Amino acid sequence: MGSRQALHALVDELPDDELAAAQRFLEYLRQQAEDPLRSVLDAAPWDDEPLTEEDRAAIEEGLAEEASGEVVADADVERFLREAK
Repeated sequence: MGSRQALHALVDELPDDELAAAQRFLEYLRQQAEDPLRSVLDAAPWDDEPLTEEDRAAIEEGLAEEASGEVVADADVERFLREAK
């Protein structure tokens, strides 16, 4: 069975309440294929700037602060801010 035939068979086997989700996903896939800019952006690296020595030092400093317990958990900050009101 070819891939289109297999896909048609899968769609035929879907429960009716899943058809809308399947349609949205297939439309998304078609849109991806039709938009070359989207494909380029999806394939682009998150950050194409190399890390500087300053960046590396800041990362190391943050990791060292975390390891020594010098950081405050988000939940603690949120609680502090709520109580300060």
